[in-house]
Amino acid sequence: MQKMLVVVFDDETKAYQGSSALKDLDADGSISVHALGVVMKNPDGSLTTKEIAGDYPVRTLEGTAIGALIGVLGGPIGVAIGASSGLLAGSVLDLDRADVNADYVDQVTTKLTPGKWAVVADISEEWETPIDTRMAALGGTVFRANRVSVEDEKDAREQAATKAEIAHLKEEQSKARQEDKAKIQNKIDTLNAKLQAKQQKAKQRSDQRKIEAEAKLHALQEKAKKSSGEHKAKIEARIASLREWLNQPVGGQAQKQQQVQSA
Repeated sequence: MQKMLVVVFDDETKAYQGSSALKDLDADGSISVHALGVVMKNPDGSLTTKEIAGDYPVRTLEGTAIGALIGVLGGPIGVAIGASSGLLAGSVLDLDRADVNADYVDQVTTKLTPGKWAVVADISEEWETPIDTRMAALGGTVFRANRVSVEDEKDAREQAATKAEIAHLKEEQSKARQEDKAKIQNKIDTLNAKLQAKQQKAKQRSDQRKIEAEAKLHALQEKAKKSSGEHKAKIEARIASLREWLNQPVGGQAQKQQQVQSA
């Protein structure tokens, strides 16, 4: 299952030990880590990214779910990229790009106060005990969230409502007096422009998600080639799960998550 993970620690040493523990769990097949960073909360509320693990498929922040999550955890000031990371500071990334909801961010930021450290990771995980056990031993507080495309679902609802409004106006236009038809057409044109902008934004988000997911798939496939037995079976199951998640229709991830929560 695709998840966003944040583990909050009281100091730098524990945070780096937490990062190493996640890498170890990835190496033994307990989880798959797609992207990982170590961050520090600054006195002004922003985050400094101290480490971005370079041996995973997602190696930069810009445009990725983990970059978006670090951005929103840093608040309105955004992300202060550490000079040692070699990454350029971009604009603050939207909450929807992180595929988590605002409640999750609120829970994390309540614990991730100035002076504290955190490991932020984009992972695949079937069961929670391996991470929970290792992080508890280091004094870390774990926050995880199944990746939910909240914005996709919102866009789908808004587009459906706009299309319904356009259809209603067209029906009204067909019955209107000649002198009123042009005014109604202006409203239709405005709504069509709004609809096209929404569709373009959704396509851009979908394209970026596809690029990110394909990088993950390639990395997992390479790992599977080098693995055997139970380890290989776990990786192949994650490949199948990632493909299923990627191929769901707009809003599908959010709908599926709601079904899981209500079961």
